Amino acid sequence: MNYILFDGPARNALLPFTFTRPVADILVGIMTIRQKWEMRLGSTTTTITEEYLSGKFPMVEMEENVMINASFLPNAILAEMVGNLETNQAIFKGDDVIAFHTHENQQEVNFETYEIIEFEGDCIRIEHTWDIFSKNDAAIREDFELLTEDRISQPIPKSVNTIAKENIFIEEGAKLEFVTLNASSGPIYIGKNTEIMEGTIIRGPFALCENASVKMASKIYGATTVGPYSRIGGEVKNSVIFAYSNKGHEGFLGDSVLGEWCNIGADSNNSNLKNNYEEVKMWNYETESFEKTGLQFCGLMMGDHSKCGINTMFNTGTVVGVSANIFGAGFPRNFVPSFSWGGAAGFTVYMTRKAFETARLVMSRRNIEFDEKEAAILQHVFDETKIWRKE
Repeated sequence: MNYILFDGPARNALLPFTFTRPVADILVGIMTIRQKWEMRLGSTTTTITEEYLSGKFPMVEMEENVMINASFLPNAILAEMVGNLETNQAIFKGDDVIAFHTHENQQEVNFETYEIIEFEGDCIRIEHTWDIFSKNDAAIREDFELLTEDRISQPIPKSVNTIAKENIFIEEGAKLEFVTLNASSGPIYIGKNTEIMEGTIIRGPFALCENASVKMASKIYGATTVGPYSRIGGEVKNSVIFAYSNKGHEGFLGDSVLGEWCNIGADSNNSNLKNNYEEVKMWNYETESFEKTGLQFCGLMMGDHSKCGINTMFNTGTVVGVSANIFGAGFPRNFVPSFSWGGAAGFTVYMTRKAFETARLVMSRRNIEFDEKEAAILQHVFDETKIWRKE
């Protein structure tokens, strides 16, 4: 069967992360949503997403297709139901479609003609940016169980101090000595070719993805995920860092999400709790206003290719778009549009010529080409987000 993941209505609520990727490629837990579905289904997937993203994330359509709402994370029961779908059958949870079986020449979908199968079980759904960190605990636990089932961990080095070592899994090539791993409050997954430097203390749930690293004497609280090839240091709590991003120095990052190719300067901090302990509001791209999150703890949402200088201070519930460059004293505003350059004293436009040059240099350090597809995506984001910049 041909499986196609579609963005669905959650796409706009997941900006700025979905400016540069489909919903399916959001990292939560130990894997991206796409990787979870592919592992559960035993099949590759393609994507229906925004047209400007389709060059990098193409769709492959065949005679028979199963369309899957990428905002739903699969578990064993749901994946089995999706795998068993037949023509003109659809799985719903309440009023929301999870998946449906269709055919190539079907232009419009009228679910009144479908056999509706109600999914009555529980599953994780990512509908808002803050769901990425607030549901990361549950996502790590599900992924840990799936990835480690019937497998044996690499030996834990003798110098590593452990609590609940039965909840620790180490992949091949990982390096760690003289660290403390406390998995009593959740599992700890240490991926292939990773490194945890000496003096670090980690409390689960925690996921260190392939080729990622933790700097010396770091303090990491669950539920935290460090994406492939990313680096973290200092103090981190309940945060998700996508691939190829760095928060390598002292400073606090809490209840936050960083996209790909981000860099947090030394001694930078974010607030994750308001002084008056009120519910945190956050910028909503759809309503172009600040909306309630329902959370008391909520930190920084930073889109791909954004960076901040040393000693940057982020207020509670700050949203930073794509390719922003933030520096200087004081708190920058709690919504920083994409391609902004500056800080608390004010912003100017970060022109694409300079932004692309930086992206090219940053990506080349990891032996990845900043190609025409990447440039076209960022150019589209630059044009689309112009309405929020003062130019």
